[in-house]
Amino acid sequence: METFLIRALQLMMSLSLLVIIHEGGHYLFARLFKIRVEKFYLFFDAWFALFRYKPKNSHTEYGIGWLPLGGYVKIAGMIDESMDKEQMAQPPKPWEFRSKPAWQRLLVMIGGVLFNFLLALFIYSMILFKWGDQYYALSEMSYGMKFNERAKEIGFRDGDILLRADDKAFERYGMDMLRDIVDAKVVTVMRDGKETPVYIPADLSLLTVGKEVPVFVDMLIPAKVDSVLAGSAAAAAGLQKGDSLIALNGQPMNSWNDFQSGLASLKNKAAMNTANIAEYQQVTLNVVRDGVVDTLQMKLDSTFIAGVVARPVSSYYKPHKVEYGFWASFPAGIDHGINVLKGYVSDMKYVFSKEGASSLGGFGTIGSIFPTEWNWLRFWEMTAFLSIILAFMNILPIPALDGGHVLFLIYEIVARRKPSDKFMERAQMVGMSILFLLLIWANFNDILRFLF
Repeated sequence: METFLIRALQLMMSLSLLVIIHEGGHYLFARLFKIRVEKFYLFFDAWFALFRYKPKNSHTEYGIGWLPLGGYVKIAGMIDESMDKEQMAQPPKPWEFRSKPAWQRLLVMIGGVLFNFLLALFIYSMILFKWGDQYYALSEMSYGMKFNERAKEIGFRDGDILLRADDKAFERYGMDMLRDIVDAKVVTVMRDGKETPVYIPADLSLLTVGKEVPVFVDMLIPAKVDSVLAGSAAAAAGLQKGDSLIALNGQPMNSWNDFQSGLASLKNKAAMNTANIAEYQQVTLNVVRDGVVDTLQMKLDSTFIAGVVARPVSSYYKPHKVEYGFWASFPAGIDHGINVLKGYVSDMKYVFSKEGASSLGGFGTIGSIFPTEWNWLRFWEMTAFLSIILAFMNILPIPALDGGHVLFLIYEIVARRKPSDKFMERAQMVGMSILFLLLIWANFNDILRFLF
């Protein structure tokens, strides 16, 4: 329950900030061109609002709705989600959206997307200023990488050191590494002191490999014990700091990854065969201690947590850390934000596949990307990422989204005539229907994932 509340709070804080900034972009451009804004709401206020306030001599009512699905600004003289047909039936007023030149209306509509993107760049810049940029260089990982069964079927081997994806050199461990592998035709690795090509099948999908457990590719961490928790199953079995694990239930292990996967496999088997759970809880460990091989018996509890900790990655590889001054953080933050946007746009091709449709997620999926413990660095990284997603999704040319309005305004500028109000009303209704269906589908997927 505590984990759920921590994630829910982070999600609400993040989305509230993003909605306020997005709607603030529309609001500021509207006021810049002397267009009246009748409402500025965080969340939707269908039927009633939790809070509302209208300053004296102001045309704008500010408030907080009860339905946390976004927010909105109601701009006078504009066909939007309010579907205010009565106002649109009146003669145009000079302070209305429809009375302004097309270029001004265009800036009002892109204001939200622009502000979200600028917010993401600013957050990334401040992250670099505060925490710097820390990463592990793939070329320095002398133990190589650990691959799952699918990767081994393609041709990778445990211990391979990643060198190049086609002609692009691998730089750092992370999501870009996996994306480069999937998009490449040939990945070159260092194996047994020789450069070896691995040919990547054309149908390899980031959407598929990104969900696999164990993961497609991970750091290969030697199975060496750093510490043993007091009172744990490992302590009772006699495991000690410095022990090297070489086999679990007779199955050889060449990494800590194997040890974790082995315990996870036992837990899954026990869950499927609860009548014989004790059979899976009793395990045999072969270890090397001071050059001597020993056999230990370990009795796991129902959590299948051994209570033993591996040596940290930093004890094998030195992390690279780049520090940035205040002004230097901005160009670096901009470069990083643009790279994140490029990666997200590249991944959008998977949305239109069968797997992509089933992988769409709603608020549950979004909430799950936040950490289970409060971490300001992770919170701001996720907020910046969501800001980029919000900007990109809103600029898509779908009626009811900012991109739909932008599309019709570009048509007006080129054709020198406006689409009719009736057409705009129908387009708005179609767009809202599409969005509601996507919202229902995404959250329905979340429910299915929770239940099954």
